[in-house]
Amino acid sequence: MAQLQAFSTAAAASSNYLFLNGSIERGFFPIHDKFCFKNRVSSFQELGANKSGLHGHAVIHNNGIVSEAHKNKVIQAVLSSEKAVEIHGAKNGRGLRGKLNKVVLAYSGGLDTSVIVPWLRENYGCEVVCFTADVGQGIKELEGLEEKAKASGACQLVVKDLKEEFVRDYIFPCLRAGAIYERKYLLGTSMARPVIAKAMVDIAKEVGADAVSHGCTGKGNDQVRFELTFFALNPALNVVAPWREWEIRGREDAVEYAKNHSIPVPVTKKSIYSRDRNLWHLSHEGDILEDPGNEPKKDMYMMTVDPEDAPDQPEYVEIGIVSGIPVSVNGMDLSPASLLSELNEIGGRHGVGRVDMVENRLVGMKSRGVYETPGGTILFTAARELESLTLDRETIQTKDSLALKYAELVYAGRWFDPLRESIDAFMEQITRTTTGSVTLKLYKGSVTVTGRKSPHSLYRQDISSFESGQIYDQADAAGFIRLYGLPMRVRAMLDRGL
Repeated sequence: MAQLQAFSTAAAASSNYLFLNGSIERGFFPIHDKFCFKNRVSSFQELGANKSGLHGHAVIHNNGIVSEAHKNKVIQAVLSSEKAVEIHGAKNGRGLRGKLNKVVLAYSGGLDTSVIVPWLRENYGCEVVCFTADVGQGIKELEGLEEKAKASGACQLVVKDLKEEFVRDYIFPCLRAGAIYERKYLLGTSMARPVIAKAMVDIAKEVGADAVSHGCTGKGNDQVRFELTFFALNPALNVVAPWREWEIRGREDAVEYAKNHSIPVPVTKKSIYSRDRNLWHLSHEGDILEDPGNEPKKDMYMMTVDPEDAPDQPEYVEIGIVSGIPVSVNGMDLSPASLLSELNEIGGRHGVGRVDMVENRLVGMKSRGVYETPGGTILFTAARELESLTLDRETIQTKDSLALKYAELVYAGRWFDPLRESIDAFMEQITRTTTGSVTLKLYKGSVTVTGRKSPHSLYRQDISSFESGQIYDQADAAGFIRLYGLPMRVRAMLDRGL
């Protein structure tokens, strides 16, 4: 077994030396400006360093054999085994599939993205900057991410809190537009992907990256949503989608790859469901849900209580809205993210917002999913109800027809498409008078509107009253009906030979 020993005398002489201590295992871990190797290995081909960990040259002592690697060249240390592993040089080294300088990876810390980090380095000879967006997935999802990322070989982890931006600039415009995909889906994942992808493009510019990468599979919608955003915001960026390139075909393959590259993988028990969580919703797919005839298990839900177990007393909540955008809950003004968080808690304890649906994915297949959107369900109900006061019939009909297209664009990842932006401009203009408040009753999974009011209401009690009034003369209805029904009368006369 080869032992790589550091020369301590060189440490004081120059920072241009790379020191390796102890017995090593397959793979390497860049820690800040150094490389450190740990555990044991049975085989190597070539041993080197990448741009992030090597400056100048390195001296390695290996059972009496000393190899020296100068700047921009590959280090070689042939060990007592039948094969070797290549680690590329600082600037000019190519990976197995090509050469990239630096890649920004959408990183969650799970098995897939933990494996993608070394895969990118091995196949593209690049540095990897991991990026994690906080869109309200929960604090537990963010714990220990920096250690995981660096242990996987990343040179840096960037975490950005995008919750307020997510709600203000993505969720609320969809809410104002009334965008619902295929009658049920409130677009939770669809809205989150462009805000994450946009941040990745920004980070790529900040760190000087020439590529971005994601862990989406080749069967889902998210690959499209990420990549269309990349195309729209920086078409010069290279896009690497490992699931469409590598030989890994499932969890077992990924675990084996991680072991072979000495990458620590999550040891937590894998959920039987595929879940995506953010501040707007929680989605569930997989396992028994793959059969649309199966009822979801009671213990699957995480954001909402079972309606049967919800409080026996209803709860009333008042939503304040200004120009189609929610601003307050029960008279208290809140920031967008805080407002949604408050309604998630209120709606969740009453079992509000559960949706079970079979949807048509963008790539053509049907998929069964279960969604929990408690706060979103409350807000959609309130917004639509207030519009019943502030918008006339033809405006509502036009808005609803455009909302269908709006939802399709968002679902398909075309957030930055000029068509979506143009429709959004219409929605902003048409809802400028949608201001007021709506009171709702929450009870065992249901949301019932109990009151609505607006200073711009088109509802006039003096007109709608059954009592006679000066504005509306009931006698006028006779002439209106004759004119409105004239096409029907003419057709009937023709059919009867009159």
